[in-house]
Amino acid sequence: MNSTAKKTAYCGMLTALAMIFSYVESLIPISFGVPGIKLGLANLVVLSALYFMSPGEVLAVSAARILLLGFLFGNGMSILYSLAGGLLSFAVMVILMKRGGFSEIGVSTAGGVSHNIGQILVAALVLQSAKLFYYLPVLILSGLVTGVLIGILGGRIRKILAKTYPSEKKENRE
Repeated sequence: MNSTAKKTAYCGMLTALAMIFSYVESLIPISFGVPGIKLGLANLVVLSALYFMSPGEVLAVSAARILLLGFLFGNGMSILYSLAGGLLSFAVMVILMKRGGFSEIGVSTAGGVSHNIGQILVAALVLQSAKLFYYLPVLILSGLVTGVLIGILGGRIRKILAKTYPSEKKENRE
């Protein structure tokens, strides 16, 4: 299989996996009285992929997941909020990885927090209400907690993938 076909297949599989994780997450009832708190299971796919694929490929996986799930189960507003959070989270994680000195836990935590900030910023703009920022402390705390959990799992997955596919990192990150 040539390199382009292989990368396309990986991107498709990871998009499907992220969609499955998002669906499973929707079945887990989490209610803390604040809308938007989620575990971020799909971010596990994005975080893991960032260590083995190019940022552009991972961005395609993340954006495809958000758009596909939005069209299948959401609406225009859910797509807008998810894209805002997902793109900001992705950008922050890529910047921290390129800068270096951050573990999977640090990268994931920053991604989780920035995802929630991105969604609140867009919601405040769309609804023209600064009152939404009252949700921010709870959403930052939830981003910290879920970011740490996803980071721990992501670190374990990265170690397994590095042993299983040691040559993939060099080939896919170029």
